[in-house]
Amino acid sequence: METQEPQKKVTLIGKPGCHLCDVARDTIVRVCSETGAGWEEKDINQDPELYRLYWEQIPVVLVDGAQHDFWRVDPERLRAALTG
Repeated sequence: METQEPQKKVTLIGKPGCHLCDVARDTIVRVCSETGAGWEEKDINQDPELYRLYWEQIPVVLVDGAQHDFWRVDPERLRAALTG
């Protein structure tokens, strides 16, 4: 019996009204739907620790909890991280 690798998870850290966050979300939705990865979004304004860590970099993209990208999301790079 073949064991299946756990599904990767993408986290978008952004804030409402952020144009770059909207663009990043569109890319993440598209790539995650292609790869089967899960994704979630966190509002930097609702979490003091996320704000402290990332306020100058939003949108920030994490893959399985590790920082992957910020400001702009490269779909090919994200796809490679999710399928590699």
